[in-house]
Parts: sequence; C-alpha cells; structure tokens
Amino acid sequence: MALKINELCVNCDVCEPVCPNRAITQGETIYVIDPALCTECVGHFDEPQCVAVCPVECIDPDPDHPESEPQLLAKLRRLQQESA
Repeated sequence: MALKINELCVNCDVCEPVCPNRAITQGETIYVIDPALCTECVGHFDEPQCVAVCPVECIDPDPDHPESEPQLLAKLRRLQQESA
C-alpha cells in the first residue's frame, strides 16, 4: 500500500530527496505522498526510504490505498515505462 505522512510532520525536508519515485512533495502545511507514485520503495530498496530517514516517525501505511508487493512492482514498472 502507499504510504501517508501524518500530522506529526515537522517539515524537516529529509523525506522528499530520498524518494526514488518523486512521490513526496510539499503540501499546504506538511509534506504529502502521491499514492499514484508511491511504491514503498519496492524494487529500489528493502525498506521505504522516507520511513528510514524520518526523525519523528510520521509516515504510516495509507489504509485508503492497499496494495500487495506484486501490485507495487507493477506500479513501479509502469512508472519506469512512463518516464522512459
């Protein structure tokens, strides 16, 4: 499933640059993750990089976007084809 940044975000700017799919952007008040771009770093890393670097642990699974690992890999392949 995609990830979601919750209200504990302190806008520390460390998550955005580590996202391999550029799914994280600055929202109106906190950073946001685009579920259409988030693959939880499947196909890139063993763990989501935004979660690994977040100092306040404000990134959770997004219950509105449940996806299995095969679905996340398919999304990654689609994203890679679109950017080629």
